[in-house]
Amino acid sequence: MDDRLAVQLKFSELSNEEFVRRAFLLLLRRLPDEDARAEALASLRTHSLSRAGLIADLASSEEFRRLRALDDGVARAAAARATRERPHGLTAPAELDERAIEMAWTLGRYRSERRVLDVGYAFAEPVWLAGLVAAHPRELTGVDLVAREVPGMQTVVADLRQLPFGDRSFDVVFCVSTLEHVGADNTRYGSAAERDPAGPRDALRELRRVTTRGGRILLTVPSGERTGDEWYVKHSADDWRALFRETDIYVYDEEEYARTADGWQAGTNGAERVLCAELHPGRRRHELVRRLVPLSVLLSSVWVASTKPEAALARTKAGLPW
Repeated sequence: MDDRLAVQLKFSELSNEEFVRRAFLLLLRRLPDEDARAEALASLRTHSLSRAGLIADLASSEEFRRLRALDDGVARAAAARATRERPHGLTAPAELDERAIEMAWTLGRYRSERRVLDVGYAFAEPVWLAGLVAAHPRELTGVDLVAREVPGMQTVVADLRQLPFGDRSFDVVFCVSTLEHVGADNTRYGSAAERDPAGPRDALRELRRVTTRGGRILLTVPSGERTGDEWYVKHSADDWRALFRETDIYVYDEEEYARTADGWQAGTNGAERVLCAELHPGRRRHELVRRLVPLSVLLSSVWVASTKPEAALARTKAGLPW
């Protein structure tokens, strides 16, 4: 029998109930809610919608478009890890939020470090959690104010301002769209409402404390214009940088993204923005090293010029540094 005919007959054997269940699981990765299930079954029963039509409707839905963007972000991150690239210049559709940008930017910088902490995991996108687990950290820990079971992750309930971990416990810390909620109204997340302006500062100090000396904090925060009614903290990019500096955290790499008419793009041309940053603990130490490196290069050049003048002359003629 022809393969296509065999597949068609196999699917024809499925009940409408089972077909609807599988279609939602495959395209939206969830079971249909009761209203959607009833509507789909009624349409199939009355033949006002074909099975292929149901698939097409699900694939053209806003929910699927967002899921596709998140999937693309995780795939972009995996490609960056494979080539050891630090993603820059990312894009995402204007009608969606910034989450796909954040996923690709941060997860793309993971380099197989052993001990990984994900801050604010409990309400993270399933696509993010699956992508993080699939990156195979040897020790993956999640911390949040409420509990959620995530296979492959050890979970801890704690306040970000008082983490129950020893100094230098993690090689990499992910903090994606979480810092701005510390000390704010978190009732929608099942936690208490509070107003602690020092919350983000105290949390940054804790993140620096639990990150190893050579470790990294991969972080995203909102940086757009304030509207006055936010239920989370919103600073400008410069204000966030000042907080990083105040808490002795060095900005190794950063990029700001804005929602424009053409989609999310790198830059500041838009009221809604997000700052993505790769942070290293010990700002003073990093800045001292940066000042000493040019000095060491200069001293090396002086030594070459004084002890090996022929080599120095040859490198100068070739346009090479000493």
